Amino acid sequence: MEIILIKDIEQLGKSGDQLKVKDGYARNFLIPKNLALEATPHNLNIIQQKKESKSAKEKNEKTKAVELAERLSAISCTISMPSGEDDKLFGSVTNGHIAEALEKAEGIVIDKKKITIPSPINKLGVYTVFIKLHPEVSRKIKVWVIKE
Repeated sequence: MEIILIKDIEQLGKSGDQLKVKDGYARNFLIPKNLALEATPHNLNIIQQKKESKSAKEKNEKTKAVELAERLSAISCTISMPSGEDDKLFGSVTNGHIAEALEKAEGIVIDKKKITIPSPINKLGVYTVFIKLHPEVSRKIKVWVIKE
């Protein structure tokens, strides 16, 4: 029986793949659990439309990420933290602090999970952090940590 996979199945294939499987496997397992559809012309058209809309959505997200990356390349972030002797901070600067500072200063909203700090920021100074906006788009920004 010809089927079209709706979801990824580890040993069978990925979503959107058209496969030939045994009739019982398709009727008794894949189709009732909504893992696959029978490969009819109507179902093929539906899957094709979903693929096209998904690729258009991904392309749109990438263009937005590239635009945001261009804005970020000209920005440096300044964070003021309380510090003690030898310019050591009380605590450390986290990616949450950086996301909050970017939102306050520039109005750019970035999820804190997308910000990567290579090494802990425990002292005053200038640091470089990475922001991954999209699987194919990332940027480095400078973070200035100053005394409060």
